[in-house]
Amino acid sequence: MMFNVMPKRKYNNPRERFLDVAESRTNGVLNKIRVLGHCSNKSLYSYTPDEINKIFRTIEEELNHAKAKFKLEESRKRKFKL
Repeated sequence: MMFNVMPKRKYNNPRERFLDVAESRTNGVLNKIRVLGHCSNKSLYSYTPDEINKIFRTIEEELNHAKAKFKLEESRKRKFKL
């Protein structure tokens, strides 16, 4: 069986890599959120408010964790000076 594997892209610098990868991954996350929204169709699915709260609380916690990683990188760059 043959797989269509895209060759790894060469990046000129970390900024170029970030822009490409972050855009692609963000679009992937947004698409998954849209797909999750399809589960709201009550004619196809049954769920409780507690289940919905648990889903979105978990997503929000993970989002906050990811945001904190970026802030941590910023705080590590600060220097202490008296």
